[in-house]
Amino acid sequence: MLFRERQQLTICVIAGVIVGGFVLFRYLPLRSKMKAIRQIKSAQALTIAKGDADNKQMLLLNKQLLELQRELENYEAKIPDQSDIGGFLHEIADLMNEHNLSNQMIEPRKEIKAEKLNCIQVKMQCKGNLAQIFEFYRQLQGLDRLVRIEQVKLSNDSDFNGQVGMESMAIIYYRAKVGQG
Repeated sequence: MLFRERQQLTICVIAGVIVGGFVLFRYLPLRSKMKAIRQIKSAQALTIAKGDADNKQMLLLNKQLLELQRELENYEAKIPDQSDIGGFLHEIADLMNEHNLSNQMIEPRKEIKAEKLNCIQVKMQCKGNLAQIFEFYRQLQGLDRLVRIEQVKLSNDSDFNGQVGMESMAIIYYRAKVGQG
């Protein structure tokens, strides 16, 4: 019986050593590798999510860039080399006539000279109904020349017949001659 107990004890010790060796030399190293792999995997998932967000941002920026390029593609053509103020003022008068605006006054004002770009202030006045005035501004914006409206003043007629008085200050641009400035 003693032999059998010793044999069982030896088997238990050997089994304990095998289990301990397995845990110590196999399970624990594999567990630490699994932990490192999980960390790497979560870092990669975070990098992928950041890449997706950056990609969406890049697509949005590309869309904005294309819109800006479309807006600016004719920019150079809308700034002529010379002032040609007379021809442009005639175009404005034609637009006012086209929209049946009355009491027209178009008056060039101060000219501002800079190194590469000059501008001329133009005061415009007229009367018409609101729809005519808005259509005038819409078509003024579509002209072949760059125009910036600085001020607009709309005032109702004193007899309230639907007529609106319009006063505005516009700026038109042209390129400076070489050596000017």
